[in-house]
Amino acid sequence: MMSLARSALLFSFVSITSMVVAGCALPPGSQGRLLAPGAASPSVVTRSEVMNTAMRYASHPWTGTAANVRHGYDARGIRVDTPDISYQEAGAVPGYWVPGQPSQGLPYQWGGFSSPEEFDAGLAAGLAAGDVYTGEKRALLHDAVTQEAVGIDCSGFVSRCWGLPKSCSTRELASLCAELNSWDDLKPGDALNIYNAHVLIFSGWIGPDRKFLAAYETGGPPDWKVMRHAIATNFLKGKGYRPLRYRGIREG
Repeated sequence: MMSLARSALLFSFVSITSMVVAGCALPPGSQGRLLAPGAASPSVVTRSEVMNTAMRYASHPWTGTAANVRHGYDARGIRVDTPDISYQEAGAVPGYWVPGQPSQGLPYQWGGFSSPEEFDAGLAAGLAAGDVYTGEKRALLHDAVTQEAVGIDCSGFVSRCWGLPKSCSTRELASLCAELNSWDDLKPGDALNIYNAHVLIFSGWIGPDRKFLAAYETGGPPDWKVMRHAIATNFLKGKGYRPLRYRGIREG
């Protein structure tokens, strides 16, 4: 078992080496269809419910098989690359999961919105376990979302945590929220978002100086999966993240 000291050291190390590489696909027809400020929230959720959902996605156990590995094109001509150990593309975050060996945390899938139960059913049906983000997928947006994989992307994950009825893209999420005046106002269950790029769930501050924060996300290093890790606060500020509070969130 890993010691607490070593665990804390690795937790901080991840934050220092973290880079933004993730992306979130837009739902079809979502361009320009933003919720007007002041409109009713599509769901109501407590902070504890948000964090419990995030933890459930990050801790979900699963075991992929060779049938869940895919490196090629689906029936619609969409490129699919699962983040298994054989995915080792130059300049990209490498794959991690090994067929036949236990894994933890739902894998990243471009445009994915799977619940843990849907993910397990997809694995059993032989669907691809995840689908990595690429520049080509960013250019094609929803047209690059395969129906032959299961998993979840960054905005799909936040949408699930907030109990939204559908996956809202990083372009849509801000319309469901109020932007916080200060990062110091962040509470567990709030989000940090870059428009049309990436989003994560704030989990808490690490240390009184607030130089690091804990967050749940999917699609960021070191692995293509939902995880909780530490990230340098100034790194996120420098990337242009905006602190958002979902209008449907409640204390408790």
